[in-house]
Amino acid sequence: MPMTSTQLTPTQHRLLDFLRRYFAEHGHAPTLAEMGAALGIRSRGTVHRHVQALARAGAIRLVPGRKRGIALCDAPDTRLALPLLGRIAAGRPIEAIPDQDRLDLAEFLLGPGRFALRVQGDSMIGAGILDGDTVVVESCEDAPDGAIVVALIDNEEATLKRLRHRPDGTLMLIPENPELRPMIYPADRVRIQGRVVGVLRSY
Repeated sequence: MPMTSTQLTPTQHRLLDFLRRYFAEHGHAPTLAEMGAALGIRSRGTVHRHVQALARAGAIRLVPGRKRGIALCDAPDTRLALPLLGRIAAGRPIEAIPDQDRLDLAEFLLGPGRFALRVQGDSMIGAGILDGDTVVVESCEDAPDGAIVVALIDNEEATLKRLRHRPDGTLMLIPENPELRPMIYPADRVRIQGRVVGVLRSY
């Protein structure tokens, strides 16, 4: 059964973002070596597997017999924007001022190293992140205390939690739900894959 883009790993989302930026700058695909350098992966075989995963998900198309034989299936629209007409009160009413500006959604959603994840569960409801929301994540390998991060535990399970570095060198992953307890792990068991920079929700 073919994969979908929602089943891509964070590394594969980073690769797709790199491919889009590279195509926009150069007009053609990068080499495996260039992709590996962008991802911090030395093995070309590992990079090739990530490329194959993107192809199975329908994010890219492989062109047999051609050097740099990769084509993007969906070039992002960098002109994606909405009219920004002013402010609206969520407390006391304020005067409605129809500012004529535009909100660049592409800059918010498609920044370098960003990917999206669909949230499952209610462990972060206190931070305003609900079950079914989509979080926009910026790839990083570390984050400051208090950041909401995507943490990979034992290279098996990924979780969305608030990060705290403890004086003893361990990491605390803190849920924003009073019914759940923080999780504490040795630092070598946790790999930070990104920090949350935005939340999307449909009504």
